Amino acid sequence: MALNYVSAQEAAALVKNNDNVGFSGFTHAGCPKVVPAEIAKLAEAEHAKGNPFKIGVFTGASTGDSIDGTLSRAKAIKFRTPYQTNKDMRTAINNAEFEYFDLHLSQLAQEIRYGFLGNIDVAIIEACDISENGEIIPTTGVGISPTICRLAKKVIVELNKQVPSSLKGIHDLYELKDPPYRKEIQIFNVNDRVGKEYIKVDPSKIYVVETDRDGEGSGFAPVDDITARIGQNVADFFVAEMVAGRIPKTFLPIQSGVGNIANAVLAAMGSNDQIPRFNIYTEVIQDAVIDMMQKDNVSLVSGCSLTVSNEVLHQVFDDINFYKERMVLRPSEISNNPGLARRLGIIALNTAIEVDIFGNVNSTHVNGIKMMNGIGGSGDFTRNSYLSIFLTPSVAKDGKISCIVPKVTHEDHNEHSVKIIVSEYGVADLRGKGPRHRAQEIIEKCAHPDYRPLLHEYLNRGIKGHIPFDMYSCFAFHKAFQETGSMINADFSI
Repeated sequence: MALNYVSAQEAAALVKNNDNVGFSGFTHAGCPKVVPAEIAKLAEAEHAKGNPFKIGVFTGASTGDSIDGTLSRAKAIKFRTPYQTNKDMRTAINNAEFEYFDLHLSQLAQEIRYGFLGNIDVAIIEACDISENGEIIPTTGVGISPTICRLAKKVIVELNKQVPSSLKGIHDLYELKDPPYRKEIQIFNVNDRVGKEYIKVDPSKIYVVETDRDGEGSGFAPVDDITARIGQNVADFFVAEMVAGRIPKTFLPIQSGVGNIANAVLAAMGSNDQIPRFNIYTEVIQDAVIDMMQKDNVSLVSGCSLTVSNEVLHQVFDDINFYKERMVLRPSEISNNPGLARRLGIIALNTAIEVDIFGNVNSTHVNGIKMMNGIGGSGDFTRNSYLSIFLTPSVAKDGKISCIVPKVTHEDHNEHSVKIIVSEYGVADLRGKGPRHRAQEIIEKCAHPDYRPLLHEYLNRGIKGHIPFDMYSCFAFHKAFQETGSMINADFSI
């Protein structure tokens, strides 16, 4: 049976108002690019006629602007899950223009299979190759692709000629069985494989759109003084843990979140000759990881996506056989699987918006109300890692806001799961410490010196109880910024 080749416009016309649409990819990597733009145009045209047109959007994680940006600007979204980083989408979410459901990334595929979130009407997948019998080779990001392809009534494949078909063999595509038929995942080492290198789909429901679009990856900001100091503090901590025998001399796999701080930490680890060559089991494989593989600082890498700049992406394509021997791309329910995180002894590195003095972390909401990006995979790893480490600068907004606060305004990760806090000033080790001891550790090791007196003042107010928490004083600390533009003017007297 011959595959059905269509234009991007014809493919978009297969999507109807009120459909639920699943997209491939994880971050901008592996996301379809031309069909979402045509869906946005279709929505705008329908709106101009006075007709409704909105779809539910399911993705592996955040996407490129070609999905989240274009659909947000076209007012084409009725529902979105699980994670996003797009400015226009963030504005729409905080304006309550559509329903946004934040969810641990490891859970989305199974939540869809369980039927908790409704049916998937259409799946839109980016691929680098497809066979006549429906074997799809994804590109650089997997996300929830195996599940949405299997469950969708129609599957639109953007066959992107910018991505070489030689990428075949880098993927390990495995979908969990639902209870009570689920079995253990047979992954015991970073490079173990349990699935197939393709997604098998009934050819009768496939529509192929040929494209030739480059990736949407841009480079990260260069390492600055603050991120460099955070990275150095983490590297020094790892060396000390190895000396103490709490990290084995062969080291443990690293999970690293997205962004400049994570890249700075990896760079610091790579430049420290006391840290041995190590493996990475993570969600996103960033520029720093590719550089470390070239320098032989990293042996094996498992992830869900190649979240790299376009320049680095083409370096990978040009030397694809080198990377296929050392790298594997998996679905998010495998790359972020909590059981595997615990089994492999992963060291988890994630960033925080704010941390309170008792060890609770806010990863998602500014001032407790405005969504930034979402929880992503940080919870998947934090609760189940060998060491859960959160990274944060001590201050934001040119020092007007302390990132170390009496109480976080929104709590994503609580004191029971968070073991280590790192800022540019030092490392707070919270293991085995009670609330007041944790507070002293975080204030003295991680808070900016300008804010330490205020934080000590709060801690020493004589509040009784196991955790000296006073809601009114905490409110005053955050309210000070709203009224005066700086937390440094906080008054705990209310």
